[in-house]
Amino acid sequence: MLCRRSLRRFLAVAGVLLLAGLSLSAQDTKRRGRKYKAPPPVSRIEVTILRDSDSKPIENASVIFHLVGDTGNMELKTNEDGKALIDVLPIGSKIRLQVIAKGFQTFGEDFENDQSELTLGIRMKRPGEQYSIYKDHSDPREKAAPMTKDSGSDDAAKDKKSDSEHPTGNEPKALQTQPQ
Repeated sequence: MLCRRSLRRFLAVAGVLLLAGLSLSAQDTKRRGRKYKAPPPVSRIEVTILRDSDSKPIENASVIFHLVGDTGNMELKTNEDGKALIDVLPIGSKIRLQVIAKGFQTFGEDFENDQSELTLGIRMKRPGEQYSIYKDHSDPREKAAPMTKDSGSDDAAKDKKSDSEHPTGNEPKALQTQPQ
C-alpha cells in the first residue's frame, strides 16, 4: 500500500513538473512577439518668451509644437521665467512653432530640428492698430502707403486705368460725392 501511494505521489509531482516545463518553454522570446524597436534620438528644446518692449518674461504663454507632416500637436505653458522645455521631439524633424500670449501678436515659424540641444528666444510684440471705418482718415499723415505692383504685370495697367477714374487715386468711387 505504501508503494502504491508513493508511486501516485511521484507521478503527480512528475506531471506537475512536466506541465511547468512545457509552460516555460512556450514563453520562448526568440520565436514569438514583437521585436523591440528603439525610439529615435530626441532633442531638448528650450523656448524663452520675452516682451519686445522691455525684455521681461511672459508667463503662461502657450507654446505649441507641430511636427510637419504629422497629425496633432504638443502644447506647453511658459513658467514665471517665460521658459518652456520639451525633450520628446525627434532630431531631424521639421517643426512648426506657434506662440500665443494674451495681449500679444501670435508668433509662428518653421524650423529644422537638427541639434541635440536647441535654445530659442522669441520676442513678442503688441498688436498694431487696426483700421476702423468709423474713424476719420482725411489726415494725409494717417493714410497707408499705396500698394506697389510690378510694372510687368497685367494688374499694373488696370491700376493706371482705375487711378484715372478716381480724382485723388486713393478714394474708392463709392465714397466720392458726384455733382448732380
